[in-house]
Amino acid sequence: MSAALLLPALLLDAALGEPKWLWDRFPHPAVLMGRAVSLADKRLNTGRERRSKGVLAMALLGLGAWALGWLIAAVPDFGLLEIIAAAILLAQKSLVQHVRAVADGLRRSLPDGRRAVAMIVGRDTAQLDRAAVSRAAIESAAENLSDGVIAPAFWFLILGLPGLMLYKITNTADSMIGHRTPRHEEFGWAAARFDDLLNLIPARLTAALIAISHLHFDPKPILRDAPLHRSPNAGWPEAAMAVILNTSLSGPRSYNGKMQEFPWVWAEGSRTPGPDQIDAACNALWRAWGLMLLLTAVLASI
Repeated sequence: MSAALLLPALLLDAALGEPKWLWDRFPHPAVLMGRAVSLADKRLNTGRERRSKGVLAMALLGLGAWALGWLIAAVPDFGLLEIIAAAILLAQKSLVQHVRAVADGLRRSLPDGRRAVAMIVGRDTAQLDRAAVSRAAIESAAENLSDGVIAPAFWFLILGLPGLMLYKITNTADSMIGHRTPRHEEFGWAAARFDDLLNLIPARLTAALIAISHLHFDPKPILRDAPLHRSPNAGWPEAAMAVILNTSLSGPRSYNGKMQEFPWVWAEGSRTPGPDQIDAACNALWRAWGLMLLLTAVLASI
């Protein structure tokens, strides 16, 4: 049943993306989730025992998201609301648009490319050269294919809309409070660890979809380089993307004015990507999405 609902949701998201006219008038569900996380942070992230309070916050947020998903799924409308909700919470078309905007910006000028990539990455962008802007866009494409498309689809297939809602609130919480900063290192621990757990299978599935959709059946370079990444999960889709584009990813970058010496993923690849490689990454997003669509169609037919 979940596959039969996910199939039209994937197609609806790919066709419509994030209609500006709609979300200019109403708050996007992801925005509402962000407000819920901010409220939990404001009310509970105080005093002592912050790790325990963070566990409580994540439990409350997760239970609330699960309950809302269950209520929507319980409406006797033959799954229509579930399809619409799933389509809204998937992000294939908007991801491609944001990544392609970086290539378009770079073709105009380096400052335009920097401004476009600053919209989708958290690193310092003011001093990035053309290759670093391109790498940042490609890395964001790979990681967000997993976080924004494959993982939500996976959890919808496994647990229906409640599972997708649980995943999205966890991923939102991780992006907001799951950082090792003085304020959030303890409070955001539960969000970060739960997000790692929920992405464990989808990240590796995403890598497989990227590789197989490009007829790359040798897993050895991906298995070798994925663990080099600072993230236990993001390294998998990034390693697959690096290999199929023959482009080195990750590597040194600056956060909050501090240079971080991260190792290269697919170090033997090109170190000078440009807009053409970003466009190739966008094509890879659609090929992986197409393979996920095919797998969903097969499951729906069983």
